[in-house]
Amino acid sequence: MDHCTCDSRNALTLLKTARGQIDGIVRMIEEDRYCVDVSKQILAVQALLRKANSTVLRQHLSTCVSDAIRDGTGEEKMAEIMSILDSYWEK
Repeated sequence: MDHCTCDSRNALTLLKTARGQIDGIVRMIEEDRYCVDVSKQILAVQALLRKANSTVLRQHLSTCVSDAIRDGTGEEKMAEIMSILDSYWEK
């Protein structure tokens, strides 16, 4: 089960970008910038976080869950994924 894949690097890049944008949003608020501009930046960060999470979950399915299913121990991994999906659907 190798987690050092291209997907991990992509998720890391997205998260680092989001972190930089959050720092920028903090500065915008400290500088009393226009609320709509701040809100647009917050939405952009949320989109990056959703994309990073999707990337992480896709990798989890193709590695951890796939391995567990092959080993006959996939029920717990599937329950974890369902819990995550339930969180998405509740929003």
